[in-house]
Amino acid sequence: MLNKNLIALVIAISCCFSALAQKKDKSSTDSIPETVVVVDTIIPKRKPIDPLRPAKAAFLSAVLPGLGQAYNKKYWKIPIVYGALGTGMYFYLNNDKEYRRYRDAYRSRLAGFQTDEFYTFDADGNAISERVTTDGLIRAQKLFRRNKEISLLATIGLYALNIIDANVDAHLLQYNVDENLTLEPHYELNEIDRSSTVGLSLNFKF
Repeated sequence: MLNKNLIALVIAISCCFSALAQKKDKSSTDSIPETVVVVDTIIPKRKPIDPLRPAKAAFLSAVLPGLGQAYNKKYWKIPIVYGALGTGMYFYLNNDKEYRRYRDAYRSRLAGFQTDEFYTFDADGNAISERVTTDGLIRAQKLFRRNKEISLLATIGLYALNIIDANVDAHLLQYNVDENLTLEPHYELNEIDRSSTVGLSLNFKF
């Protein structure tokens, strides 16, 4: 009888300890959250916008062509700027030189001389015939003067284009290109009537 009571007491004490252990395990398990959210997104710090940068780039290109492009760090454009301006100046100077040749010869003939370069001379230096007539000299002057003016206008236009390019580049360098704001083509096919729709979609993520 005593042994039975002792065994029953041992079993009862074991059940109590088991219940306490299960309760402790359950409480420790409940304290751990089911999901853990880890945020690893890095938000880059944007550079502040300088509203005077485009004006400064344009001013530098106006002072010295190509300097605005260097300010915008578009160094590859500098040879293009000087190549374009150099070509325009070459044609201007070449046409101006030819214009002066024909003008001086025309003035020499108006003064009664026959010594300009457009005469053909004999061995004694006497004029034999005209290689270019007086009317030809007048036409040549008009031609080269027009070409000279066109070359000058083209050079001025290229100089202005150099300023505009520096200004626009400075604007685009500060243009806000945000992945949260996208504008892209949109194409949708209607499965009912098989018609298609083309347009633009604007997406903005908060």
